[in-house]
Amino acid sequence: MEKLGFVLSFLALILAASFALSCGAGQGQGQLQSITINPATANAQSYRNGQVPFTATGVYNNPSHTVTPLTSNWVACQQNAPTTDVYVSNTGVAQCASGATGTYAIKAWDIPNIPGAYNCPAMTACGGGCTVVGTAQLTCP
Repeated sequence: MEKLGFVLSFLALILAASFALSCGAGQGQGQLQSITINPATANAQSYRNGQVPFTATGVYNNPSHTVTPLTSNWVACQQNAPTTDVYVSNTGVAQCASGATGTYAIKAWDIPNIPGAYNCPAMTACGGGCTVVGTAQLTCP
């Protein structure tokens, strides 16, 4: 009987600890403050099959912490407009289209977790509005 009491007490302690740890999880990650992309610059010719894996890191406040890799939206831009000269997968792997030449902006973007952020004016895939954007450069042959 004493063993059963110990086991039940131990299980109750584990249950209480899991509830305590989950209380902070309901508050979310805080507000996204910035995004950085690694590598900051890349030449597609230096990568196997011209596929360049970019990784986004998000910096949050309240509580202050970073998330790598950050799940974000990816886009290739030229002169602040989306381009089809470079394809970027939803995991950040970029590849130049056949015949594409020049330098392109690779952007990872997300909407910060703030009230009203989805109603921001001038929000585009290449930035603007209330989005938080990180930018890297990709050179195509």
